[in-house]
Amino acid sequence: MFKLAKKVPTTTWSSDNPMSIRPKLKTLIILIIGLWIFGTGDAVIIAAGLGVAPWTVLAQGISNQLGCTIGQATFFVSVVVLFLWIPLKEKPGVGTILNAILIAVAIDVMEPILPHPEDQVLQVFQVLIGTIFVGIGSGFYLTANLGPGPRDGWMTGIQRITEVPIGRVRTTIEIIALGIGWKLGGIFGIGTIIFAILIGPIVALCLQITSIWSIPEEKVNLET
Repeated sequence: MFKLAKKVPTTTWSSDNPMSIRPKLKTLIILIIGLWIFGTGDAVIIAAGLGVAPWTVLAQGISNQLGCTIGQATFFVSVVVLFLWIPLKEKPGVGTILNAILIAVAIDVMEPILPHPEDQVLQVFQVLIGTIFVGIGSGFYLTANLGPGPRDGWMTGIQRITEVPIGRVRTTIEIIALGIGWKLGGIFGIGTIIFAILIGPIVALCLQITSIWSIPEEKVNLET
């Protein structure tokens, strides 16, 4: 039985420097794959039509108001959040920029070609699949260690400045994003609740699997 990871593990593809502008090719490939899988997971949940993750509820609401795609709205939200990094003195990495771009593109590319079931059982199943995809994508993206995503960096920056526990900061931010998105017309539903309950354990499990799958370079060097 797998244990749940308590922190992001170091793998053979992890960057030694999260601010590196010339990461290893392997690290960059893993990062891109992870972000695309993450965005695809978001698209799968959106296509299910049962409600989406809190930040995607916000993107849906903005999409409804501006008449743009959800991917475009997701990118817009990421850019706005990056501007909120400035007073927190946070610095974006390669992973931060690619996060803002690739997840948005993956949503717009994948969502139209995915099933849009009407049967609720299939919808719930699709939400579960999408949540697993987001977890897998997170496992790859986080272990690349090339800078936090826009929302993650904002969260950690607020925590550093306020010294409020990270869990409370994350919960507060997600509730605010969800509330604004819902007011703007984003879909809050069963899918949102399923995602909120399962995403933490699934990401932790995926991180644990990556730590087992990829032996850190230090261990490899010691064994050879």
